[in-house]
Amino acid sequence: MKVGVNVAVGSKSMDIGALAKKAEDLGFESIWMAEHPIIPVHSDSKYGGTPDGSIPDYMSDMADPFISLAIASATTSKIMLGTSICLIPEHNPLVQAKQIAALDFHSGGRFIFGIGTGWLREETEIMGGDFDHRWTQARESVEAMKELWTKDEAEYHGRYFDFPPVRVFPKPIQKPNPPVFLGGAAKNVFKRVISYGDGWMPVRATPESVKAGRASLDELADAAGRDPNSIQIMIYGASSRDEIKQMEDAGANMATVRLASSEPGALEGLEKLAEEMLG
Repeated sequence: MKVGVNVAVGSKSMDIGALAKKAEDLGFESIWMAEHPIIPVHSDSKYGGTPDGSIPDYMSDMADPFISLAIASATTSKIMLGTSICLIPEHNPLVQAKQIAALDFHSGGRFIFGIGTGWLREETEIMGGDFDHRWTQARESVEAMKELWTKDEAEYHGRYFDFPPVRVFPKPIQKPNPPVFLGGAAKNVFKRVISYGDGWMPVRATPESVKAGRASLDELADAAGRDPNSIQIMIYGASSRDEIKQMEDAGANMATVRLASSEPGALEGLEKLAEEMLG
């Protein structure tokens, strides 16, 4: 099982380059960063990760994951660099395709594009996304980016994104494109993974839900003419080596563990986490 580490980088965090280098040296296979460009002061949306639905303060102090991962790529040579997740409806695919291609190119083909559509309606709408149809918007965005990544002259004509032939370079190192992992457990997530993704990233998963998800993905992949083994399952936020083993037995290929703090002193915490999770 490949095990990566998820870190939250904010204004009080230590040097992300040093943190990524330490993670690589300790044997973590990947490093992942989340995204919230903004947090609205006033919101009726409820966060599923707290008992009362309140939004944690740290979410308004998240560094841009792409800048952070670019810094991490400069101090490392093999650790994979992932977003967990990028809120894709909040981005223009023309700009983001260039950004991701540059990161993948300059890192030597190490980027994993973990995407989601978010739960915070007010944030999505402020950033220009269509919250009620955010997965349709996400699909178009990925489709448009794949055109930009794979063709010297790319165009796309959809409901949300419509552009004539354009040129954009560099192209990603990974061919045909960096892997796209979809987060969440929405009703149609497995169909979406098979349609335009390469992996599934469940949150708060159980071995039973992973086993069922693996079976659904295999069945849908067969029906679509895709190799089921090409579809990865990555567990987000595993809490123990025993849980990682159970998830692997259920059909998962990858897992992330969370570093509790990336503030000064985090290197010692990372060492402890590696000892507990990697053996």
